[in-house]
Amino acid sequence: MMEVKALEKPDERRDFPRGHLEAVHMTGLDFAVATFEPGWRWSESLASLAGTDTCQIHHNGYVVQGRMHVTMDEGGEGELGPGDVFVVPPGHDAWVVGDEQCVVYDFAGAMAKDYAKAK
Repeated sequence: MMEVKALEKPDERRDFPRGHLEAVHMTGLDFAVATFEPGWRWSESLASLAGTDTCQIHHNGYVVQGRMHVTMDEGGEGELGPGDVFVVPPGHDAWVVGDEQCVVYDFAGAMAKDYAKAK
């Protein structure tokens, strides 16, 4: 059976310091749209909620707007910007670069299901 949902009417919204996430849940797909405001940083905004030092969610995504810097626990790092498709495995910190909000679409599923929820 075909399923269609509009992002303007998400199944749920989760607010967190300096950002929010909207998720739609469908058969075989949990999709998230995350909006991060300038000044947002995972280790400052979500670490205490997650109960971990770094983000342990796997991300498959696409940057719609803004820029984000990501540092991996193992030492790698990079910057994501509009039009970038990315895979970021668990074990990272990230923050918004500049004064524009960063909007990310995430297709991996775990973000839509578990991100910004207390453990």
